[in-house]
Amino acid sequence: MTKRKIGLDVGDVRIGVAVSDLMGLTANPRETYVRKKEDVAADIKYFCDYAAREDADAFVLGLPKNMDGTEGPRAEITREFGDMLASASGLEVIYQDERLTTVSAERLLIEADVRREKRKQVIDKVAATIILQAYLDRTSR
Repeated sequence: MTKRKIGLDVGDVRIGVAVSDLMGLTANPRETYVRKKEDVAADIKYFCDYAAREDADAFVLGLPKNMDGTEGPRAEITREFGDMLASASGLEVIYQDERLTTVSAERLLIEADVRREKRKQVIDKVAATIILQAYLDRTSR
């Protein structure tokens, strides 16, 4: 049996969280974590503890690439967060291209007839689920 993977959609204010099932087949939305202002260490600790509770062996972070495939400042910030997470947790950090995941998440929620106020509350965890599911689909072939 494999361990769980934790998918993260890292933003400046919120981080969407998804967790895989034990078989590594499906990603499930879990929560939208509100970041601690100016305290990245608290954010990192939260996710280290989260990984321990979930018995996870890796984090899958959405990597926000430009449409031409290059990496800009947002990707650099995500990689810095990932480096801190890997160092503190001792777990592998995997990067998954996240181009258009927020657009896909928004479209999915609109199709499900979720009201705008509610969409804002759940979009980050839905985006994290799309990121993690793309990784699981890519690696299960």
